[in-house]
Amino acid sequence: MISILQIILRLTLWLLVAPLLPGIINKVKAWVAGRQGPPVLQLYYDLARLWKKSVVLSTLASPAFIAGPAVAWVAVVGAAMLVPLGPAGGGLSFKGDVLLLVYLLAVARFCTAWAALETGSAFEGMGAAREVSYAVLTEAALITAILALSVQTGTVVLDSMLSLSSGPGAVLLAAGLFAVLLAENCRVPFDDPNTHLELTMIHEVMVLDHSGPPLAAVLHGASVKLLLFAVLLCEAVLPLGRLTPFAATAALVASVAVVTVSVGLVESLLARFAFRRVPLLLTTAFLLCLFALLLAWKGGAP
Repeated sequence: MISILQIILRLTLWLLVAPLLPGIINKVKAWVAGRQGPPVLQLYYDLARLWKKSVVLSTLASPAFIAGPAVAWVAVVGAAMLVPLGPAGGGLSFKGDVLLLVYLLAVARFCTAWAALETGSAFEGMGAAREVSYAVLTEAALITAILALSVQTGTVVLDSMLSLSSGPGAVLLAAGLFAVLLAENCRVPFDDPNTHLELTMIHEVMVLDHSGPPLAAVLHGASVKLLLFAVLLCEAVLPLGRLTPFAATAALVASVAVVTVSVGLVESLLARFAFRRVPLLLTTAFLLCLFALLLAWKGGAP
C-alpha cells in the first residue's frame, strides 16, 4: 500500500508541477522584452478551459486522431515516472528501465505524428516530416548521452546512473543534453512555439487541427516532457547521490529552475535558425555527448 501511495504522489507531482515550467519561460521572455507577459499559471488556465470545450473533428480523421494524443500523453507520463527525483529515487525502477525510457519517448513522437497525418493535410504532413527528421539526430545524441552515463556508472538502471555526476565529461554532457532539450521540446533556436508562419512551423503545425481535451493532452504532455528533460539534464550532471536528502532535493529544484530560466533567456536572445543550420547544431550536440562518452570510457569510474 505504501508503494502504491508513493507512486500516486509521484504521479501527482509530475502532473501538477509540469505546466509551471512553460509559464516561467514565458515570464522570463516577457521580462527580457520589457513586457508584463502572461501569468506564470497561464497554462493551468488554458488546460482547464480546453478540457471543457468540445472536439472538432475532420471528416477524414479516423479514431486514431483522438487516440494519438492520448497514447502520446500516457507514454510521456510513463517515461517521466521512470526518471528518479533526487533522493526519492525512481517510481518504477528496474534493470534496463533507461531503454524503456527511450522507447516511450519514441512512441509519443510516433503517435503525435500519426495523429497529424490523420487529418489528410499536406501542411501537417510537412510538419510531421520535419519533426521526425530532427528526431533522428536528437535521439542519436540522447542515446549517446545515456551510453556515457552507463559506462561511467556500469549500470543500465536510471536510479543508479543518475545518482552520481557524469565525471570529467559533465560539462560536455550538460551542453549536449541542453541542446537535446531545446530540440525535443521544440524551443528556439530549433522551433518557435509562438510562431504562426506557415512555412516555418514544425511542432505547432502538427496540432493545428486538435481542439478541446485532445489539445489539452498535447499541451500538458509537452510540459511534462520539458520537465522530464530538465530533471534528466540536472541529475546527469549533479552528484545528487553524494548529498544529504534535503541538500539533494534543494539542488534538484534549484537546478531545474536554472535550466528553465536558461531556456527563456535562449529564446529571448537567439533567433530561430534556418532549417539548413539545424542539422549542424544537432550534430554538434551529438559530438558533445560522444566526447563525454569517450571520456567516461577512457577515464574510468569516479
